[in-house]
Amino acid sequence: MKIYFAGSIRGGREKQQDYFEIIKFCGQFGEVLTEHVGDSNLKVNGEQKTDEYIYLRDVNWIEQSDIILADVTIASLGVGYEIAYAEKLNKNIICIYDKNTNNNISAMISGNKNLYCKGYNDLEEAKKIIQEHIK
Repeated sequence: MKIYFAGSIRGGREKQQDYFEIIKFCGQFGEVLTEHVGDSNLKVNGEQKTDEYIYLRDVNWIEQSDIILADVTIASLGVGYEIAYAEKLNKNIICIYDKNTNNNISAMISGNKNLYCKGYNDLEEAKKIIQEHIK
């Protein structure tokens, strides 16, 4: 199984450690194509690659993926685009978010019945949500 994990990079890295833990957890279910999203060395300025390279690589990964898992706690244009792109391909999309932040989840995500969207209180709850829907 190929898993595409989407999380904020240029929109903010406050959840980087959670991304790292979630990606590590998802590794037991298959190959996570986007492990770099959890890397503590990756800062808000992004990767040292061209924007075109990142775009082409990421849409290719989305097309290859069996599941799209997005942490939508931090608003990110890139994550929103990835979700919309995956939806057009009829991918299985799981959106999770940290309920303990003051961030409001976009109605374009939470109101979309084609997405499974659920909040979590801690990483253990996030892992349970993922495990229930990734199998």
